[in-house]
Amino acid sequence: MYKALQLLAKDNVQLLIWVPRLAQAILAAFADVKLYSLVQHLENSETAKFVFFSQLCSWFTWYSCTRTLTNTMETILTIFALSYYPIKGSKMANSCKYLALVALAIIIRPTAVIPWMPLVFSHFLQEQRKADLVLHNCIPVGLVTVGTSLIIDRVFFGEWVLVQLNFLKFNVLQNLGTFYGSHPWHWYLTQGLPVVLGPHLPFFIHGCALAPRRFRILLLALIWTLLVYSTLSHKEFRFIYPVLPFCMIFCGYSLRYLKAWKKTAASFLLLSNLVPALYTGLVHQRGTLDVMSHIQQLCNHSQQSQAFVFILMPCHSTPFYSHVHCPLKMRFLQCPPDLTGNVSYVDEADVFYSNPLGWLNKEFYNDTLLPSHLILFNVLEQEISSFLALRGYEKTATIFHTHVPQGRVGSHISIYRRKTEMNYP
Repeated sequence: MYKALQLLAKDNVQLLIWVPRLAQAILAAFADVKLYSLVQHLENSETAKFVFFSQLCSWFTWYSCTRTLTNTMETILTIFALSYYPIKGSKMANSCKYLALVALAIIIRPTAVIPWMPLVFSHFLQEQRKADLVLHNCIPVGLVTVGTSLIIDRVFFGEWVLVQLNFLKFNVLQNLGTFYGSHPWHWYLTQGLPVVLGPHLPFFIHGCALAPRRFRILLLALIWTLLVYSTLSHKEFRFIYPVLPFCMIFCGYSLRYLKAWKKTAASFLLLSNLVPALYTGLVHQRGTLDVMSHIQQLCNHSQQSQAFVFILMPCHSTPFYSHVHCPLKMRFLQCPPDLTGNVSYVDEADVFYSNPLGWLNKEFYNDTLLPSHLILFNVLEQEISSFLALRGYEKTATIFHTHVPQGRVGSHISIYRRKTEMNYP
């Protein structure tokens, strides 16, 4: 996509930011239509309408579907694959198509294999021509998938590597994901799924009791996914996004068979999801994106080559060159996991936050090394105020970030510029 924009001479920063998001949104819209078509073929238009309504109302779908995350593509491909999966009564079943889509999802994000394990196993048990399924579908799709993945990674890494195996080693066997945080085993059951479902939760529970038996395999896939993810220490809401469409099918059944309260329930779902969808999508934690437009303005400055931006925030707080698109010198605090087994390893970000003032004085012992701009959360300002004053920094902008500051993340982001003979924006 970026290369296409470059070839068309349209690779300006706004298009680089918005085109991937628009492409993701279009794919998500196609996936929603596919979900509607699936239920329409399996049941009827009335049920499909309520499933579609449930999907469109979901605050977490609104929040996630346009974000260019691998979890989002995993979810979209899961819906596409499900539309060809041989659920009993399906008229669109195609083993090769759904297996190919599942394989593509696994290439993009190996965790896609988790919800599909019970689905593929169930298909195998019900398939009368098991040998044909394995020899004519599973093996060819598997070989093409592994071969394609190996070739792509050979080109990019310069050596033969199976990234899916590395993914398994890193996240499961070595459990290094805990470096980025850990939660109790029950987190997905007590917090993850309830939060992701939000106001849909009672309708999901009600729908599980009403849905036809053929959809129980989707409920089994959901439970299996939650149990597998619960064994891993590092947990995030977005990890279970791919099974959210399964839940929407059950929510749709609940709405379909409500009688006296149908309109009231639909209105409740729409309004109760609208508030968190708009707040999380437009307001909450927006500062780390808004600050990039201020940084990008340095690209238009005549002395851009002398500018140096240092982002003094928890690592990966902001985008990087995709939102700047110029050879501007930038740096952020690093937090790579330790792959050597060093039990005393501490990443750069943790070292910094253990003593911010001491770290800055040591890192920038010479004025010639100082950044021209510092980006930081307001919770850090008081602690390093003496450094800012002594080194001649002045605040040029304050940007709202969140109403719920936590720990190292403040409510606002401050931009500081060093006072020199250069007149930076």
